Formats: sequence, structure tokens, C-alpha cells
Amino acid sequence: MRRQAYGCGLEAALDIVGGKWKPIVLWHLTPGPRRFGELRRLVTGISEKMLIQQLREMAADGIVARKDYQEVPPRVEYALTLFGVSLSEALRPLCDWGREHMRRIEEAKAEAG
Repeated sequence: MRRQAYGCGLEAALDIVGGKWKPIVLWHLTPGPRRFGELRRLVTGISEKMLIQQLREMAADGIVARKDYQEVPPRVEYALTLFGVSLSEALRPLCDWGREHMRRIEEAKAEAG
């Protein structure tokens, strides 16, 4: 199935990194490769099934590389591709903005109920 052309760059970017979990997984992969168990501990609140799904989608989109060491017990690492690193760098200003306004956002959410 072929997807129609994107209307703008933001639409294309959100298609790749959209959703609650992908940016957080991406952020935790920024320092370097991580094993699946590490990611499961770092990305708090995500189910194992959802983490697997998100990693598969990110690998299919070319932002994450999966390396299976074919060992017993199983050892699999995930790392950002160069494409993924460029996306991570693009998200850094958004992270900075969130950190700068975190208190205001939390207060607004608390007031809203």
C-alpha cells in the first residue's frame, strides 16, 4: 500500500516519531546502544508488548538498528542509525523547551483537573 505525499515536513516527521513512546525510546537510545531489558527499565510505564511494537516500527522506519547476537540467553541490542541520530538532534530543542516550562505545564494540568 502506497502512502500519499506528505503535506509538510512536520507531517512527515510526526509520522516517524508520533505517539507517546517513540520519542522517549529515542531519547534513551541517544547515549548509545541499549539492550532490550535496559530499555524496558528506562521507559517507565510502557508494557513489554508495546516496547517491542515501537522498536519494530522504529526499525522498519530506519531510525533504529537491531542487533541479535545469537547467544543463549538471548542478547539483543538496539541503537540509533545515522537517520535516528539526526531525528534525536531535531528533538533536543523540544526537550529543552519542555524542561524550561515543566513547572508551568504541571501546574496547568493540575488546575485542569
